[in-house]
Amino acid sequence: MPRSRKRLAGAAGPDKKELSGKHIKTENSNETSAHVENSSPETVSDSKNCGKNLSNYWLMKSEPESRLEKGVDVKFSIEDLKAQPEQTACWDGVRNYQARNFLRAMKLEDEVFFYHSNCKEPGIAGLMKIVKEAYPDHTQFEKNNPYYDPSSKKDNPKWFMVDVQFIRIMKRFISLAELKTYHQAHKASGGPLKNMALFTRQRLSVQSLTQEEFDFILSLEEKEPS
Repeated sequence: MPRSRKRLAGAAGPDKKELSGKHIKTENSNETSAHVENSSPETVSDSKNCGKNLSNYWLMKSEPESRLEKGVDVKFSIEDLKAQPEQTACWDGVRNYQARNFLRAMKLEDEVFFYHSNCKEPGIAGLMKIVKEAYPDHTQFEKNNPYYDPSSKKDNPKWFMVDVQFIRIMKRFISLAELKTYHQAHKASGGPLKNMALFTRQRLSVQSLTQEEFDFILSLEEKEPS
């Protein structure tokens, strides 16, 4: 869902992000898209969880391969972010309440894994950071936008976005399959990825990570794929 400073967003449903001419995306299939998660305010309680017990580490999903959503290409990869002016984009188009609440909980300089979703090989492609805290997502008010939400009002917006900035591409791509292997092993052993939201809340396009999860995943860069 991100775009160059302004990105396009997605519709209610699993949640995805969109573009700035590119969205940050949704995942479906095995993983599911970010944008399109359910948009029911199932989430007032989630919003509580968001304010507390919050880490400063996140995982955000976007689609690196072209796909049209109501005539708009939602493709946005880590390479697209790197190519933006100042290597910065807004992460718009999130249309899921829990994911939105996570966006609102983010703080400047929080670190984020950029996750490629809904593609041949999903996984963690790079690192970025939060450079502007949550503010209203303009795409909810744009009638021609695929993620327009007529029920949202400018004086009481439903949807928010943040600005992200490229840090680096991962030393090696950490695939979903590799992460799943560790998750399954850690469920038995009590390891760092035992409760990772990527597997327990697959449809969320914006997910919080513990420092233990974040550090363990970073350590995988130095290891051969399992």
